[in-house]
Amino acid sequence: MMVGNGMRIPALSHSPTTLERLRQLVPMGGVFLGLIFFSLALTPSLIPRNFVLQGILCGVAFAAGYGIGAFIEWLWGFMGLGFPNKRLSRAVLIGGLAAAALVALVFLWQSTGWQNAVREIMGLPPVESNQPVWVTIIALGPAAILIILGTIITAGVRAVSRFLAQAIPPRVALVGSLIIVGVLTNILINGVLARSVLSAADRFYAEVDALAGQYEDPPLHPLQSGSAASLIDWDTIGEEARAYVESGPSAEEIAAITGKPAIMPLRVYVGLRSAETVDERAQLALAEMQRIGAFDRSVLVLIMPVGTGWVDPPAIDTLEMLHGGDVASVAVQYSYLTSWLSLVSEPEVGTETARALFNAVYRFWTELPRDSRPRLYLHGLSLGAYASQASVSPYAILSDPFQGALWVGPPFESDVWRWATSSREPGTPEWLPQFEDRSAIRFVNQRRGLEDYDQGWGPVRLVYLQYASDPVVFFEPSILYRPPDWLEGPRARDVSPLLSWYPVVTFMQVLLDMVLAQTSPVGFGHVYAPQDYLDSWVAVTAPAGWSESELDMLRKRLTRHGSLASLGAGWFRTELQGASH
Repeated sequence: MMVGNGMRIPALSHSPTTLERLRQLVPMGGVFLGLIFFSLALTPSLIPRNFVLQGILCGVAFAAGYGIGAFIEWLWGFMGLGFPNKRLSRAVLIGGLAAAALVALVFLWQSTGWQNAVREIMGLPPVESNQPVWVTIIALGPAAILIILGTIITAGVRAVSRFLAQAIPPRVALVGSLIIVGVLTNILINGVLARSVLSAADRFYAEVDALAGQYEDPPLHPLQSGSAASLIDWDTIGEEARAYVESGPSAEEIAAITGKPAIMPLRVYVGLRSAETVDERAQLALAEMQRIGAFDRSVLVLIMPVGTGWVDPPAIDTLEMLHGGDVASVAVQYSYLTSWLSLVSEPEVGTETARALFNAVYRFWTELPRDSRPRLYLHGLSLGAYASQASVSPYAILSDPFQGALWVGPPFESDVWRWATSSREPGTPEWLPQFEDRSAIRFVNQRRGLEDYDQGWGPVRLVYLQYASDPVVFFEPSILYRPPDWLEGPRARDVSPLLSWYPVVTFMQVLLDMVLAQTSPVGFGHVYAPQDYLDSWVAVTAPAGWSESELDMLRKRLTRHGSLASLGAGWFRTELQGASH
């Protein structure tokens, strides 16, 4: 610098402060937004979370906020923006970080009450504490891992950009590096890692399916799948299939519980290992149905199980009770993976099987005399509902339609469900829409939507049973950037009024809810109650000989003894023992 006599003296060097050095190492914008996302992840969603899962979610949310904040900070500098002076910049930085830290502390303190609000709605006992200290400690792990991975990817972009800048303009090199690293990362994650994980999961579940129950003796009754008289080898169906085949109520149990005459229900199950191809499995199912006389029954149901091959016991048990066992049902396995994993990775996996089964059975069914053939219905839960909906072309059955369907917990990817929901009558909520005059399609939840069981129906009765708290139904990718329609207007009684939408964070919350959907109590989330199955089947199949008082008595018994899903046929025996006293 110049002094009065014109002499130049060296300028004093400015040593960076600790805060400035920290800013050079860590993007403070990322820390700020990471803390905000961490805080918002503590708010309630559809399914209650314990402190371990809450910590994992908070760590992932912090990493997402950190990445977005770091990008915004970089973009701010890249565009040449900034504050007028360093003092103002320092004040904004310190004030922002302090405010974000305070918000995180307040939200941690509030998190127990938020989780208890969801638990109270579902009838669960409250927790004394959501362990805020442990939530914070657990969050450090996933946050660190994801931030390190993001840092590695960022370093890769910079390295490729420097290399390209030797031959092309720097800004063009930057864009090119973003594209190159993005494509390579996508190939590595989706094309290599994801496929490897899914392949390993498929092999694991396949081995479990093959080993489960291998020491169990096959059923003795010749009308059961897997028996000595059956066309289906007992060793080719896994644990879930065996439960479906063997756990159903007997004619005596149905008669005792309903007080009405009953016969033995018929159940057919074809496993993935029962035949080589989809068409062969469908034809095997048809042949087994013909063998046991399934087409001589009054009600015939084509079931698409969930991803692992499981059929929810109360779904079919309640139908068999309503019709005195005069029911034949058939299920064909199409996957070994759990439903949520199949839904995210391969939602179309069951469609081919569902179409093959429907086409094979429908073709035979239409050749039977109309006045003596069974009434034909479709059913599916979760991914099974998705596949079942896609099995039918409405134009192919116009001349000879089947009688109806009960689709439960239909995934958000379901085309027919989405079309009917988006076409709902104005003023009706997305979580319980009304489709036109309700003569063809009805949406129901916990006893709402079925006030008039048998009135106003057309020739085909389609019922969607769905809970507003079921994330499998109401998750949608667009939650990432806009609030969902099911949060507009009045809330369903099983959704907390404290649930609010936040960009990115709510997406992660509901995605985790989808994984946890079957951990909720019966009657909430993705765990459907026997009495709701019962009411839905009454609407779909219109069983004869039941008064409202008799239905109400059966409904109360279902409520009192809990879930058939967890007890299976033991529920009937419990009721029988109670009646004998």
